[in-house]
Amino acid sequence: MATTLKKQYDEKIAPALMKQFNYSSPMQIPKLVKIVLNEGLGDATQDKKIIETAINELTTITGQKAVQTLSKKDISNFRVRKKMPIGARVTLRRDRMYEFMERFIRIALPRIRDFKGIAGKLDGRGNYTVGITEQIIFPEINIDNVNKMQGMNITFVTTAQTDEEGYALLKEFGLPFNNAK
Repeated sequence: MATTLKKQYDEKIAPALMKQFNYSSPMQIPKLVKIVLNEGLGDATQDKKIIETAINELTTITGQKAVQTLSKKDISNFRVRKKMPIGARVTLRRDRMYEFMERFIRIALPRIRDFKGIAGKLDGRGNYTVGITEQIIFPEINIDNVNKMQGMNITFVTTAQTDEEGYALLKEFGLPFNNAK
């Protein structure tokens, strides 16, 4: 049950990148390894239901059970104790990763108001993180059940060695980067 993006990678994207960067071996071609969705919830220190809601929403969006993230140390200014739940995240790999990416590119991103593309700034190692301000861009979320708008970070982790390779890979997958690189 290969998804269309996986098939597209094997048939079109990989050969195009091989040609573009003159790789000597197919093993050098950058691949998408995983997609990580992360919600940091600062308000969760006062209300525990926020964490449960975030976990349920991430699980609904991705089709995979999300887990809560715990604080690593005490921060008195934020009323945070060590090992207190402060967020939720989910890591997608293989088929679920490609299915999510396809839904993200084709359905969720076009639903953003005044969308002009996403910034093309990678992290220096070929990975890309995009911040989403509202979870309601995903059609799986019923807007009537949303109490509070939550943002999230979506990180695309690749095997690319440079930002140029990572950018080319993600651009080939169809991420709508705006032209300012």
